[in-house]
Amino acid sequence: MRIVTTPRIAFLRELGSEIAGRYGRGRMIVAVDGPVQSGKTALADDLGAVLEERGLSVFRARMEGFHRSRAAQDAFGDDTAERYYRYGFDESALRRVLVEPFRMGGSTAFVTRVLDPARDAWVEPKWISGPADAILVLDGRFVLRERLDELWDYRIAVDGEPVDAADRLAYADRDPRSVADAVVDLADPERPVRRR
Repeated sequence: MRIVTTPRIAFLRELGSEIAGRYGRGRMIVAVDGPVQSGKTALADDLGAVLEERGLSVFRARMEGFHRSRAAQDAFGDDTAERYYRYGFDESALRRVLVEPFRMGGSTAFVTRVLDPARDAWVEPKWISGPADAILVLDGRFVLRERLDELWDYRIAVDGEPVDAADRLAYADRDPRSVADAVVDLADPERPVRRR
């Protein structure tokens, strides 16, 4: 289905063309990072829709669905910004139930979330399968950190300075804009601007 053309959609179609140009066949993962409340989730949603418009099979996931439970985070000490940055997300589960099975190209199913952070409760896993050729668009804080770098095929950073203490820790370790394939300014969400 054709999406109504707006400046935002036109911008994302251009970005989608660049991603599709690198895609070829098989499975590809696009990661979208940015400061808290920067618009990265809406950007990833719209990018996914634009890629689907091209006839590609697209799946969406959010790092929010891979939070550690509060009890699991407590094992790493007091509730601080540093604990949240370093241990707030279950990267092992992300790899085990999403990234690794997704990379198998349709021979096994994968899960796009394991926890509902608002309720601090595990969710019943919904195992999804898809065709051998597909794109996963994943957004979240800290996804462009160095220890996850090999997981992504294309990296997008939403431009903006760190907002809270956890963001400041993350950006001090590695500013996502420095490693992104595309840096997107969403100061006016309806008229994104490419910074790189």
